[in-house]
Amino acid sequence: MGKRERVYLSVEEMPKYWYNALADLPFELDPPLNPQTKEIMKPEELEAIFPKPIVEQEVTKERYIKIPDAVLEEYAIFRPTPLIRATNLEEYLETPARIYYKYEGVSPTGSHKTNTSIPQAYYNKISGVDTLVTETGAGQWGSALSYAGLKFGLNIEVYMVKTSFEQKPMRKHLINLFNGKVTPSPSLDTEFGKKMISMDEDNPGSLGIAISEALEVVFTKKNAKYALGSVLNHVLLHQSIIGLEIKKQLEKINESADVVIGCHGGGSNLGGTILPFVPEKLSNDNIKFLACEPKSCPSLTEGEYRYDNGDTAGLTPLMKMYTLGKEFIPPKIHAGGLRYHGSAPIIARLKHEGLLDAVAFSQDETFEAAKLFAKLEGIVPAPESSHAIAGAIKEAIEAKENKEEKVIVFTLSGHGLLDLTAYS
Repeated sequence: MGKRERVYLSVEEMPKYWYNALADLPFELDPPLNPQTKEIMKPEELEAIFPKPIVEQEVTKERYIKIPDAVLEEYAIFRPTPLIRATNLEEYLETPARIYYKYEGVSPTGSHKTNTSIPQAYYNKISGVDTLVTETGAGQWGSALSYAGLKFGLNIEVYMVKTSFEQKPMRKHLINLFNGKVTPSPSLDTEFGKKMISMDEDNPGSLGIAISEALEVVFTKKNAKYALGSVLNHVLLHQSIIGLEIKKQLEKINESADVVIGCHGGGSNLGGTILPFVPEKLSNDNIKFLACEPKSCPSLTEGEYRYDNGDTAGLTPLMKMYTLGKEFIPPKIHAGGLRYHGSAPIIARLKHEGLLDAVAFSQDETFEAAKLFAKLEGIVPAPESSHAIAGAIKEAIEAKENKEEKVIVFTLSGHGLLDLTAYS
């Protein structure tokens, strides 16, 4: 099957600009609506929860946004990340497809989330913010923001979905290591948390509830802002560094992608992976974008395409997306980072326009794919990333059945070394 290829870029080759897909998409996104008035939300209204530079990035249609030097310096600790050919997996599957994975698990906290936590912390710091409050599912985002907050001298408060708080204690310890404060959600810290507990004292929590608690704190705490790890345009913008590096790395080995895959929860790593390929997709529809999500939280495959809040209390702007409903409480699956009721508006619109395919996998299917990958390729993947592996295996088997050579690229968005109890 050929030698294992590990494609690296030098720090000098690392992208110096993020890519904004809104500049090239052949449609306008439906605007966010004010949750109280249902009127189109003005950008300045978002400044109640985000600093002005983040709001500007949220609404801009400028194609390339310069990455600040202070952010590039922090990126250089772990970026560029390698693109690796999965030759052992290819041989095991006896597929004519060539499978490459972009490995984001080499970041300081072990996932792609640092790609946006670092710039978000930077922009808040230069805007005079003291405290960032956020939610986290499995803990990847909470630990990434805590790390970034430490780097830029910000206090970080994290509301972690209670199920994951109990299932994944090591994530809690990682947040604490970087001086973040973590609280299981729903909690008794907020009025909304108290309300949820009064209705069900065993409430397992959800990302929607945790977002509501975080926003309530932001609205009551002086000099505090909210930070979001997925869904919104500025987050996908920061994550575009993943796909930009993939494109450069494929060029170095004279390859071009036929299938580009990412796991899907809110859409951050999926968007960061596929969006830089949007110009190619629009000029050559042969390239396939594939979102892989859990059957237990199937927003893209079974959700309704409509306006909905990003949080359970209805404090966030109404966004047009595929949603299972803001009151949805997901099952206690181990892929905690994918337990979100909605989807990024950009990702949802791509799916609605037929430019993105989506498939759902069961927890058993994803862990079988994860164990196979760990044994063959030597990396224990995060449960979230394992959905992308399952998708790549599915595509590779189809290539074998069709006797078709194709290049499959997926993002391995994080390692699973803090998720070993899930494997057992």
